[in-house]
Amino acid sequence: MLAATKNPSATKLIVTWPLLPDDFQLPDDPVEDETQPLIAAALRQPLTALPELVEDALIVSNFALCAGISFPSSTNDEPQTICKAPDWMYVKPVNPQNVSQVRRSYTPHTEGTIPQIVIEFLSATYGEEYSVEFRQRVGKWFFYEQIIKVPRYVIFRANTAHLEVYSLGSQRYEAEEPDNNGRFWIPGLNLFLGIWEGTHESRTGYWLRWWNAEGELLLWSEERAEQERLRGDRESLRAERLAEKLRQAGITLDDEE
Repeated sequence: MLAATKNPSATKLIVTWPLLPDDFQLPDDPVEDETQPLIAAALRQPLTALPELVEDALIVSNFALCAGISFPSSTNDEPQTICKAPDWMYVKPVNPQNVSQVRRSYTPHTEGTIPQIVIEFLSATYGEEYSVEFRQRVGKWFFYEQIIKVPRYVIFRANTAHLEVYSLGSQRYEAEEPDNNGRFWIPGLNLFLGIWEGTHESRTGYWLRWWNAEGELLLWSEERAEQERLRGDRESLRAERLAEKLRQAGITLDDEE
C-alpha cells in the first residue's frame, strides 16, 4: 500500500551514518515465503564465478541496511536509527573487516558505498515495499529513495512474474522500461536483470536471473557442470571418430598396439 504524504524531499531531514553498537537489537522479521530464500540464493550464486563482482562486495539477503535520521523541526528531534532488511542487496565496494569480526548490519558511507541495487520480493500481501511514510514508521520506499538513495530499486512478485525496476532520478524513483528482451540494465554490476522460467533447486517457476552485456545468461553451478559434461562428451566422441577413421586408413595408434 502506498502511504500518502506531503512532499518528502521538502521535509528537512538530517541523515547520519552511525555504526551500530554490538548490543543494538536488529529487526528479526520472518521470511514471508519459502521461495524467497531460494530466489535470493539463485541471484547470488552465478555472481560468485565472477571475481570482479564479488571481490570487496557485500551480497546478502534479509540483511540490515541502516542509517540514522532526525527531524530538527519536530517536537522530538532525537536521532533514531532505522534499519531495513532488503530481500536482496548488492554493495561494492565495502570496507574490509577483521577475520574475527562478524558483520551484523551495513551502514553506507561509514562501512563503504551505498548499495548499487536492493530487491524486494512481494508475497501474497503488500508490506512496506511501496510505503513512503516517514513520520510514525519509515516505509521501505522512502528509506531506499530519500535516505539511502539507492540508484536501483527492484520489486519482484515470483508467482506472477511481475517485475518493476526503478531508477533514482531527480530525487525520485522513476519506472524503467525493459529492453526488447524484457530485461533491465543494472549499472554497477553491468549486467542485465530479467525473468527466467524453469526448474532450479526442486522449484519450478519464475526466477530472477542475470545476463551479461553480450546477452549471455550467467549460469548456475549445476548448469556450468552440465555444460562441462556435455563438452567432455563431445570431445570424447570426436576422439573416437578420429580413431576409427585412422584405423580404417590402416593407421594404428600407439596406445592400441
